[in-house]
Amino acid sequence: MQSSAKTASDMLFEIAEGQQGYFTAKQAADVGYQLGSQAHHVKSGNWIRSERGIYRLLRFPQSDEEQLVIYALWSRNRAGEPEGVYSHQTALSIHELSDVNPAKLHMTVPARFRRRAETPGILVLHHADLARKEVEQRQGFAVTRPLRSIADLVAAESVSRDIVEQALTEGRQRGLITVREMAELRREELFPKWFMELLAENKR
Repeated sequence: MQSSAKTASDMLFEIAEGQQGYFTAKQAADVGYQLGSQAHHVKSGNWIRSERGIYRLLRFPQSDEEQLVIYALWSRNRAGEPEGVYSHQTALSIHELSDVNPAKLHMTVPARFRRRAETPGILVLHHADLARKEVEQRQGFAVTRPLRSIADLVAAESVSRDIVEQALTEGRQRGLITVREMAELRREELFPKWFMELLAENKR
């Protein structure tokens, strides 16, 4: 009778499959690959080292979203859970809203977030505690929802009003931003008058 028990290889494949082929050294160790054996898999070419402690299984091709997955894994806490959520300009780019084309990856991390290791130069970290409803899960990373992304940019004053208007208009046209979401945001009364008026105009 064939055993149904999963091997370490099977379990690692399942983890990597949900993260576009990528995984951490801790995730590998948790399913049975001890540190001594991990170096062997890299040397043999079965694992491709992407960043310190982050690998890709050879059988998975490089993804167009490779950086997004890798730096989401970089943001993991001591339990191995990614805490970073792509936001601001990067979130608009992921949602394909407006003509914004950020040179760096903007990521929101919890207010308590601390890392001993130096932050990679490609990352711009913003500290805030996001509500679950403000976050959208993708394969291997998380991103702030469209309206939260726009609101963050308005608060940071980091893009032009034209970009904000374009993103909001496109979000409404594509059904990514609802009237209810805009009404809730307006009730917070935390934003400049021009943005509040823009939200009101886009209710139509």
